[in-house]
Amino acid sequence: MLTTHPYDDDKLREECGIFGVSGTDSAAALVALGLHALQHRGQEAAGITSFDGESFHTHRAMGHVAGNFDRDEIIRALPGEVAAGHVRYSTTGETALRNVQPLYAELSTGGFAVAHNGNISNAMRLRKELVRRGSIFQSTSDTETIIHLVATSKYRTLLDRFIDALKQVEGAYSLIVMTPEGMIACRDPLGIRPLVMGKLGDAVIFASETVALDVVGATFERAVDPGELVIVQNGEIRSIRPFAEQPARPCIFEWVYFSRPDSIVDDHSVYSVRKAIGAQLAIEAPVEADLVIPVPDSGVPAAIGYAQESGIPFELGIIRSHYVGRTFIQPGDKVRHLGVKLKHNANRALIQGKRVVLIDDSIVRGTTSLKIVQMMREAGAAEVHMRIASPPTRHSCFYGVDTPERAKLLAAKLDLGGMTDFIHADSLSFVSIDGLYKALGEAKRADVSPRYCDACFTGDYPTTLTDHDEIADVDQFAMLAERVA
Repeated sequence: MLTTHPYDDDKLREECGIFGVSGTDSAAALVALGLHALQHRGQEAAGITSFDGESFHTHRAMGHVAGNFDRDEIIRALPGEVAAGHVRYSTTGETALRNVQPLYAELSTGGFAVAHNGNISNAMRLRKELVRRGSIFQSTSDTETIIHLVATSKYRTLLDRFIDALKQVEGAYSLIVMTPEGMIACRDPLGIRPLVMGKLGDAVIFASETVALDVVGATFERAVDPGELVIVQNGEIRSIRPFAEQPARPCIFEWVYFSRPDSIVDDHSVYSVRKAIGAQLAIEAPVEADLVIPVPDSGVPAAIGYAQESGIPFELGIIRSHYVGRTFIQPGDKVRHLGVKLKHNANRALIQGKRVVLIDDSIVRGTTSLKIVQMMREAGAAEVHMRIASPPTRHSCFYGVDTPERAKLLAAKLDLGGMTDFIHADSLSFVSIDGLYKALGEAKRADVSPRYCDACFTGDYPTTLTDHDEIADVDQFAMLAERVA
């Protein structure tokens, strides 16, 4: 399976992208195009479900959208004017076809298909109770919990049963749901994960990012608000807000890394914000150097901002190959090291004898930074300074991001000096949390009710974490039992 990110083990990975269409012929073909634009949000698997007015049709497969939805016979097998799709990395649940979305079930009210971006942080507890009451799960995905909660709800109408289910879950979700009655799109009350609405003629479109609307030629209408359910039925659109209103907390990492730079998130150009972060980083962490070099490709906008603010020339000192996938690299340290150079190669003639500033979006485990710094030194760089366009990632995410366990996060283990030594850089600096907020137009981060979810940097989680807390309690109890024994 080919992947977009050259260092697959050292990035925070947004777990899913979703795209839905209601009210146009060959809706599935449009969904396939939209999923192409969202491929960066999930590269493990892809799926599309359509509804032709009588029956639901589904095709799900491991791998990329291209290669699975680029054949006429597959699109023809997904008829109807309503369709929804999903691209996936796994957060909860194994990497297997049974977990590929949209998930589908036959309920008493008819077919029910759901595509989910996010993570239900009390899914384990809910699942145990549902199984105790007789539910039989077909996947290991947290998303299936929503289906069973709808199926077992005591409310009469499907919409009320769906709302009842949502009121029992905690965590983050943007959902596109298909039923015989119509399409429903919604976000969790904090709006942690993104979702936008567009129009293409009379068709209504929902997508994780505005870039997917651009690709299919749709016009952006607005974001789906936190806690809002938008219902599309027979061409009519209505909105309901069944949750108590509370301050939104969208994920700040959408602007740092997850979203494509040509997307607009909550009225902010992702590209412009990343440039502003780079400029802020130059103000906070200046250094005497000859070149500003981005780590491809996610470091490019921030590096442009850093170069413009600092006056140090921007150059492409690392050239990335777009044609090497994970399956090409064979086991063994020697061959694996050669594989790194197949993916990223230093522009030696440019770098030799120069003091360089490397700009990247984040440091997770630190293995990428170590390899890149080493590459610069082997190319003859006189000095190598690393600047990171986000604060140190010290905490795991429980809202739909594949974060390593905290013990594997470099910033959770080492202080700044220790991290600098680990990656073998001459210096290392991160943008401050207040600087990140300034790049988004805020004066600074508010200590009480901050504007964004920044838990991966601060540890300030905006919701309860039932499953995580219960596991931690069990672990602590086990440790206590061992000590008593």
